[in-house]
Amino acid sequence: MKTRFLYLILVVINAIIITAITGCAQNPSQQTASFLKFKKMVYTDREGTGIEAFSFLMPSDWQFEGGIWWLLDQPAMPANSSIRVFNPASAEEFEILPNSCFFWTTNLQLLGKFPPGSKYFGSTVKKPVSANKALTDLVVPWVRGSMPELKVISGDEFPELVEVLGIGKNNSEAFSNKAEAAKIKISYQKNGIPIDEEIWGVVEQFSFPVKGMFAVTWNTLWYVHFLISFKAEKGKLEEHTKTFQTITSSFKVNPKWQAKYEHMMEYLAQQQIQQIRSVGELSRMLSQMSDQMRNEKLEQFEQRSNVYDKVAQMHSDNILGIDRYFDPYEGREVELPSGYNHVWCNNLGEYVLTDNPNYNPNVGDNLTWQPLEKK
Repeated sequence: MKTRFLYLILVVINAIIITAITGCAQNPSQQTASFLKFKKMVYTDREGTGIEAFSFLMPSDWQFEGGIWWLLDQPAMPANSSIRVFNPASAEEFEILPNSCFFWTTNLQLLGKFPPGSKYFGSTVKKPVSANKALTDLVVPWVRGSMPELKVISGDEFPELVEVLGIGKNNSEAFSNKAEAAKIKISYQKNGIPIDEEIWGVVEQFSFPVKGMFAVTWNTLWYVHFLISFKAEKGKLEEHTKTFQTITSSFKVNPKWQAKYEHMMEYLAQQQIQQIRSVGELSRMLSQMSDQMRNEKLEQFEQRSNVYDKVAQMHSDNILGIDRYFDPYEGREVELPSGYNHVWCNNLGEYVLTDNPNYNPNVGDNLTWQPLEKK
C-alpha cells in the first residue's frame, strides 16, 4: 500500500516503440546499415526530493514528456506520475497514466457529511467498481474522451497482472486487501490517423473495520492504478513488443528516492492530516528525510524490481527474443533486442545495434564506442 507509486513505475516505466534508423553520411559503407540506437534518460524529481528518481533507455530520436508531481492534499497518495514517451515522426507511443485514489464507507452518517463526489482527506468519495468498469467508465472518458470515433473494442479480466504484481493478498486482522485487473482495447482517430490502443489497469481495495457504539462499519480506500497504455497506428501494435520488453527491462529506480517517498508516506499516515502548505516546504522536509531504507523495505524494493521484466513479456503471447550483454561502463547486465550481430555502447549510456559488420559508430563521432559481447 505504501509503495504503489514505485510499483507503477517499476512495472512499465517507458516501455516504448522504435523503428529501424537507416543511413550514416560519414562512411559510404555505413549508408545502408540498419540499426537501433538507444540513449539513457535520467529523470530528476526537482519538485520534491531534488534527486534522481529513475532512469531508463529510450530510442535516441524519441521524445519524453511528464514526470512526478507531489500532491499536498492527498495523504493516501502524496506523489503521482504522468509519463509519455513517443515517436514524433509516427503514431507509436507509450504512456503511464495518472493514478486515482477514492474513499468509500458503509457509515451512513459519514456519507451524509461526505456524499459521493466530495473529497475525504484528499480522496474522492465513490463506491468501488470493477477494474473493467473503472477502465471503461472512468479512465477512457478522462484520457481519451475528446478523440473522434472513439470505440471500446474489447475488455477482459487480466488476473495475470495481479499475480505478477503480488498484490491483493496483504490481509490481516486490521484490514482486508483485494485487487483485480483488466485490459481493454480501444480505437479512435488522432490527427486523421486510425489508432489502436491497449490500456491495462488495476483496482485495489483496502478496507478497515471501524467499531461504533452500535455496529461495525467499514471504510475503504481504493485505487485505480498501474495504468499503462500502448498505442500505435491501427494494426501495428504487436510488432513493437520486443522493444517494449527491452526498454522496460532497462528501468532503474533510485533507492534513495524511494526511501524518501516511503518516509513521507509514513509521516503522513502518522499525522493523519496534511500539514504541508507549499511545495517549498515539502522539498525542505523531503531533503531532511533519510536516504536509507529499512531492511524489510529494501527486500521489498529488490523483489519488486524484478516485476517489470515479467510484465513486459506479458504484452505478447510469445516470449520475444532478447539477448543479454555486459555493459562495462554501467558495470551491469543489459537486455537488448535479439537479431543483431553487433552491439556497441558508450559512456553516456547509449547503445547501437546493427547487423552490418562494416558499421562502426566511432567513425565520425567524438565519443568512444565499445563493442559488446553476448553473455
